[in-house]
Amino acid sequence: MDLTNPLPLLDEAVAVLKTPLTQEDRYQGWTDDLRREIQEEISLSRSALRRHGLGVARYLRPRLEEWLDRVGVAPGRLRGLVSEAQRCLETVDSDTARMAE
Repeated sequence: MDLTNPLPLLDEAVAVLKTPLTQEDRYQGWTDDLRREIQEEISLSRSALRRHGLGVARYLRPRLEEWLDRVGVAPGRLRGLVSEAQRCLETVDSDTARMAE
C-alpha cells in the first residue's frame, strides 16, 4: 500500500462498492443499504483527503469494521476491501502524525 498516496485504494473501494451485490455478498450479510452507506463513508473520507491533503487523516475516525461486526457481516471480498480501506486511513493518520512531530 502506497502511504504517500492512499487515494487509489480508496478509489477502488468506492468503485467496487458502487457495483451490485452478488449472491455470495448477500449470503455474507450485505444489503444494498449497507453497501451504499459504507461506500458513502469511504467516499467522504476520500473527498476530505483530496480537498485538504493527508493532514486531515488525523480527523477521520473510520469505524467501518466495528459497524460490519455489529450488523453481522461475514468475511469475504467486500469485507476485506473495507477492512483494507480502514487500515489505510488509520495508517495514513499515524504516519502523518509522526511526520508532524
